[in-house]
Amino acid sequence: MALRPHLRRTRETPEAPPAAPQAPPPARPAQQLRAGQPVSGERLAPEHSPTGGRVPAVHRIGAVVVAAVIAVFGILGFADGLDFFSTEGEQVLGLSSNGLLSAISVVTAAVLIAAAVRGPRIASTVMIVVGVLFLVSALANLAVLNTDLNFLAFRFPNVVFSVVAGLVLLVLGAYGRVSGNLPPTSPYARPSGDDDGVEPEEYPSTPEEFAAEQAMREAEVAVVQHTATPDQQRRVAAMASAHSRAERRRVWLSFDGPA
Repeated sequence: MALRPHLRRTRETPEAPPAAPQAPPPARPAQQLRAGQPVSGERLAPEHSPTGGRVPAVHRIGAVVVAAVIAVFGILGFADGLDFFSTEGEQVLGLSSNGLLSAISVVTAAVLIAAAVRGPRIASTVMIVVGVLFLVSALANLAVLNTDLNFLAFRFPNVVFSVVAGLVLLVLGAYGRVSGNLPPTSPYARPSGDDDGVEPEEYPSTPEEFAAEQAMREAEVAVVQHTATPDQQRRVAAMASAHSRAERRRVWLSFDGPA
């Protein structure tokens, strides 16, 4: 009796579908790559943090240096035992002073040093405010020189010193803060965004969204060239009410849903 060989059926395993291509990360604008600026939404590395840049150093060191000069003037006035409300004043470092002016000088120096310790932003603000007060004081005391209202015992050199000190404080406080083109190390500079103003969350992230972006551009070009199909015209017209790139993409993809 002949034996029939047993035939084994080979089960063909279906091939796994190809993996969906990963969405490439959004390209950084060439200008930002050259300048080393972060793309919108990108965090600065610790070594590039603006808190350790030149601008904060100028604010803190400037506040301490000006405070030291004012403190020396005030302390020497106390050491000489000046009358508190004398309108004549005594000479201290080439300036006229009394007890009240010495006290104000020491308090002003303490405020500047405290601001520098708290942080560069506070130091900048305090220097601007104190600088304005110095200028106002110079004008006010210039008006009462050689009168009974000269409670701070000002003389003309004091007026000149107040103007110079006020301008120095204003320049130091406004450095890297009040400008149309702030340096990249300034903590007051806004992070630069992409050239087209697109937020990171508005970039396509899936193959469908990338395909939709390409189709959207082709449809818009076709509408401008008057070669668009009725479907392209409907989609472009519907996207006109969207205000962001992500919303426009959602409107476009809504036409691909089930009827």
